[in-house]
Amino acid sequence: MITPRSWLPTPLLSLLLLVVWLMLVSSVSFAHLLLGSLLAIAIPLLSRRFWDVQPNVKKPGLLLRYALRLLGDIIRANIQVSWLILNPWRRMRPTFVEYPLMLQERFTITLLANTITLTPGTVSANLRMDGRTLLIHALDVADEQALIDEIRERYEQPLKEIYEC
Repeated sequence: MITPRSWLPTPLLSLLLLVVWLMLVSSVSFAHLLLGSLLAIAIPLLSRRFWDVQPNVKKPGLLLRYALRLLGDIIRANIQVSWLILNPWRRMRPTFVEYPLMLQERFTITLLANTITLTPGTVSANLRMDGRTLLIHALDVADEQALIDEIRERYEQPLKEIYEC
């Protein structure tokens, strides 16, 4: 007997692929539903061997709060970057910051790096080979330590709690 887990390893990804397919073709006809469903099942099955093992979410409520915090920070950072651009007389203080990581798992480090890059005004530029330091470029930094403390408090610590790393 074929178990559902063997032919549908990531049901949420498959659902997302189906929805994206239907949005791309702008149709909900039977043929597009069928083709989208086949792609939504085949793509995760064919690409499964390339995935890293993902840690389990231990506290889903914290994950939701983290996502909402990130959304709010993205909106706030967009306003700050817009203000910097619209005020050319204000001097920006761009800098690279070496961020010492407390996280050790690749998945959570990737989440942190993506979170930093999603927030306008900051970009994760490089992860050192030893996996202990993340190089971050920030558009306007008055105090490097304050930026490090803010990232640690707002993003890294919640990721440690969510995934209990």
